[in-house]
Amino acid sequence: MTPNSIQLDDGARVGVIGGGPAGSFFSIFVLDMAHRMGIDIQVDIYEPRDYTKPGPIGCNMCGGIISESLVQNLAAEGINLPTSIVQRGIDSYMLHMDVGDVQIDTPLLEKRIGAVYRGPGPRDIKEIKWGSFDGYLLDLAIQRGANVIHQRVDEILWTNNRPEIKVRKGDPIAYDLATVAIGVNAAARKLFNNLEIEYEIPKTTKTFIQEYYLGEEKIAEILGSSMHVFLLDIPRLEFAAIIPKGDYVSLCLLGEDIDKELVTNFLETPQVKSCFPMDWDFECKSCNCSPRINVAGSKRPFGDRIVFIGDSGITRLYKDGIGAAYRTAKSAATTSVLHGVSA
Repeated sequence: MTPNSIQLDDGARVGVIGGGPAGSFFSIFVLDMAHRMGIDIQVDIYEPRDYTKPGPIGCNMCGGIISESLVQNLAAEGINLPTSIVQRGIDSYMLHMDVGDVQIDTPLLEKRIGAVYRGPGPRDIKEIKWGSFDGYLLDLAIQRGANVIHQRVDEILWTNNRPEIKVRKGDPIAYDLATVAIGVNAAARKLFNNLEIEYEIPKTTKTFIQEYYLGEEKIAEILGSSMHVFLLDIPRLEFAAIIPKGDYVSLCLLGEDIDKELVTNFLETPQVKSCFPMDWDFECKSCNCSPRINVAGSKRPFGDRIVFIGDSGITRLYKDGIGAAYRTAKSAATTSVLHGVSA
């Protein structure tokens, strides 16, 4: 057998670690392509999160913007995001700078950009009106035939030239292909330190996300259908945004060594205060987190019978991580079925 002849044949087993967008997209595409090629494969998705539970237990810590290009690509795939998932359509960007503001509209003023929550919403959510974006994609993968194992992967072994995936209270299961889609915030990144592959964990920096409850009508009145973007002369602040959702707004900050002082300096600017009701108490937060985000991709996100997709592989700097998950997942699925699973 030559290195390029490692193929997915009838009866092949594929293990996908992570049931976020990258893992779900990959599962959907690899099952569809294998079916078209007349190949019967089994796909297991390992995902411990419960996307029906509010707060951290069902959240993948993200601003939750679905770009216009991704909305169009998904529609071409036959995946149309329902109104039960998209909490607000975005038709423009409102850019706030020290020298003034400017509104940038989308072509034809269509609401082609979607604002979603990766889970059902913040920890203090009072009524679940919209579903989880990640949960929606995972359900689509299940409809295509994927099997979901709601357990956290504890160990990855390499036996007889095949990856084996082990959960804490179970025996290792051998796979013909292991697809890693765990992002960069999961503790499972440590699983790959002892594998004999050239994979390097992507370099990251810390971000800051905070949620505020304003109510659907108040958000429409103050923020409208615009995503508000901030390029302000504040030391260590690279970029910030306020994203209107359903009843909540998401505040996202990117920068260097983001701490309480930087967050306070940002919230005290007149540009930010104009996006909230008068005399708003910024201590009345609903949820917050400090996830990590990629600043560089892995130099070699693949090996024999293993591939890293989404944030754990290659993504776009500071933006469209979900779109990058779609692109890397589809590329990996296409390669696996049509060309093989060797490095």
